[in-house]
Amino acid sequence: MLIKGADVLVAGASSLARILGVSDLLIGLTVVAFGTSAPELCVNLLASIKGATALSFGNIIGSNIANILLILGISSLIFPLEVGKNTVWREIPFSFLAAVLLIVLANDTFIDSNPPSRLTRIDGLVLLSFFIIFMVYLLQTARSGAGQPMAAATTQGSLRKALLLIVGGLAAITLGSKWIIDGSMRLAADLGVSQSLIGLTLVAVGTSLPELATSVVAAVKKNPDIAVGNIVGSNIFNTFFILGCSSVICPIPLAKSCQLDLGVNIVAGFLLFVTMFTGKRRIIDRWEGGLFVAGYLAYIIYIIVRG
Repeated sequence: MLIKGADVLVAGASSLARILGVSDLLIGLTVVAFGTSAPELCVNLLASIKGATALSFGNIIGSNIANILLILGISSLIFPLEVGKNTVWREIPFSFLAAVLLIVLANDTFIDSNPPSRLTRIDGLVLLSFFIIFMVYLLQTARSGAGQPMAAATTQGSLRKALLLIVGGLAAITLGSKWIIDGSMRLAADLGVSQSLIGLTLVAVGTSLPELATSVVAAVKKNPDIAVGNIVGSNIFNTFFILGCSSVICPIPLAKSCQLDLGVNIVAGFLLFVTMFTGKRRIIDRWEGGLFVAGYLAYIIYIIVRG
């Protein structure tokens, strides 16, 4: 339900974007990124309402790491991904900023002697403020680079279909998210492991499957703007909006082991930026994609052993 719902939602959102006449990169950064992040959003909101904060935090951090190392790695193995100049100097650094800001907000020890590490409601509002800044940037990009809308006769029928797909996709995602939360909490209890471990692995990879499918298909079709824009946009959306909303609903206490996961999240974002200048400029080569996937497998093995 979760994966199919996301697939239907992305189809409807992409169709709506085409009707509005925006660019492939903007579609990847907005409607596709937000659509494929809908599972994370629904899972985290339900987890926060139920007080499963470790699960909601692990889901977002695990998804962000999987998005870069696993999904972009696999996509670039299929077809080397050429990244636009604006993406290199704007969207990717903004995604890296999100990772840096998150570790700063989660560690009040930087400004206090010995407080507990957690994301408070104030931290959530700070994250949401940065999300608004990003949305303003995207709107300015859309105004400067939007294409021509479709003809009115075509738009009316297409618009109705797009809206139906969006509503149906959201309904399926909501139901699938409820099942995932209930099953994950029960699984963690039955196995005697932490909710954080379940969130970083099973839930994170499960909710990232729409991003994986979207970016892989985009790579096969040789459309790197969609493949890269989807991942970068999803990570920004995950951190600023989803984690921001989650911590506003219910403050998220962080275990000491979470510091490593936050560090890996920063390293993944930094590596994505560095690959723009190694090998062929502004291209994620196959060998770089292989290193990404190998790094992700090593990380997963480590946290399973740790957990």
